[in-house]
Amino acid sequence: MAGFHDIYGQDAVKRFMRNALETGQIPHACILSGEKSSGKEFIAGIFARALQCESGGTEPCGECHSCLQALSGNHPDIIRVTHEKPGSIGVEDIRRQLNNDIVIKPYYGPYKIYLINEAEKMTVQAQNALLKTLEEPPSYAVILLLTTNAGELLPTIQSRCVKLEMKPVRDDIVRRYLMEELKVPDYKANVCVAFARGNIGRAKLLASSEDFDRVKEEAVTLLKYIHELETAEIAASVKRIGEYKLDVTDYLDLIAVWYRDVLLFKATNDANHLIFREEIKYIRKEADRTSYEGLEKILNAVEKAKQRLAANVNFDLTMQLMCMTIQEN
Repeated sequence: MAGFHDIYGQDAVKRFMRNALETGQIPHACILSGEKSSGKEFIAGIFARALQCESGGTEPCGECHSCLQALSGNHPDIIRVTHEKPGSIGVEDIRRQLNNDIVIKPYYGPYKIYLINEAEKMTVQAQNALLKTLEEPPSYAVILLLTTNAGELLPTIQSRCVKLEMKPVRDDIVRRYLMEELKVPDYKANVCVAFARGNIGRAKLLASSEDFDRVKEEAVTLLKYIHELETAEIAASVKRIGEYKLDVTDYLDLIAVWYRDVLLFKATNDANHLIFREEIKYIRKEADRTSYEGLEKILNAVEKAKQRLAANVNFDLTMQLMCMTIQEN
């Protein structure tokens, strides 16, 4: 059974949770914030299982009746608050699954633990309903709010919760996880680490994604020959990206990392630290062709494309503008 020892990084969060278990000073409410795939649900689940574990230690034993129930998803005192509307958690969701339920004492364990994932999606009315419980929680209540954006929660909610933040994990730790746990070869691990930006969940997803490999190949092929391609050929290449089940920002990140490699090689003439070092022939050619000013314009254009897509600007237009900047520089 997974425990805190299985979590790579997040030392501050682990330290807090272990100390709470050791001292018995369990907070009634915590906000656990971090970007998508950063491991919030994983670590919250371990904390919940450890709180209910019959061994009373700082790790879930994985063998007692409580742990086995929790692993099967059937522990009556570990409640995951759900919501039918994908974009919001409504006031009735909170009232029905939490407020009306929390007054009933635990069925089996010492605590009643409520996990609210995507807590930032709670409407103001839902948050106000939750606030009533947070103001006077039962002694056995533990409420864990998991969110990608704690700033979306009301100040009155935040003030009544312990705030824990998932931090980016060091690149060397992410690389070790990929290579030791997932047996990912070093050259592939290096690429995934570059894109994960300290997010182990994202690194794991990329390492196991065939679409990521294909998108990487598409992006590299485009960038190797972009100065020789006609506008229609570039448009066709970009259009193929939409066929893959991968966030388009991953495609843009690939382009950004390529040009950061070009910039690094131009400055150092050293290929050892490049992410795309197997493409050194083309990296060198681009470094010779493009000025520092041109590379800066290209990297700015990639960031601008991300911003435009986030603002729902037309995909084809956004990508054409970015590719034009690349060709011009």
